[in-house]
Amino acid sequence: MSIKVGDKAPSFKLVDTDKKEVSLEDFKGKNLIVHFFPAAFTGVCTTQLCTVRDAISMYQNDACDVVAISVDLPFTLGKFKELQNLNFTLLSDFNKEAINAYGAIYENWILGLKGVAKRAAFVIDKEGVVRYAEVLESAGDLPNFTAINETLAAI
Repeated sequence: MSIKVGDKAPSFKLVDTDKKEVSLEDFKGKNLIVHFFPAAFTGVCTTQLCTVRDAISMYQNDACDVVAISVDLPFTLGKFKELQNLNFTLLSDFNKEAINAYGAIYENWILGLKGVAKRAAFVIDKEGVVRYAEVLESAGDLPNFTAINETLAAI
């Protein structure tokens, strides 16, 4: 399934690094940036999330929040968050529900690994409507942060 601009964002309930359940509905009334990434502790994923970390004041405020989702275990994500000083919520989609719902799944990734998150970015507005959607085929590419910023500025 492919999510497009104007679609209602698929709901999710995932576990964060503190082992608490977090849902899309928890962000109702705020804009939300959702980043998907293949795997903690890998080069491009670290660059993606550290880029968010370094611009967090633009992304996380009274009007907006940010989450990042991978299929890593919450414990792995917790260590990754700690070592990279990430200042936003990381969510485990170990059961692959969100990556399937958002069309951000590699059925076959590298080394024969299956069911890994594609690198992707979505901006969801306060009403739960997708305002920006980008799913990358190459795990070596980064999301278009300029386009994300422009979308946020326009809503």
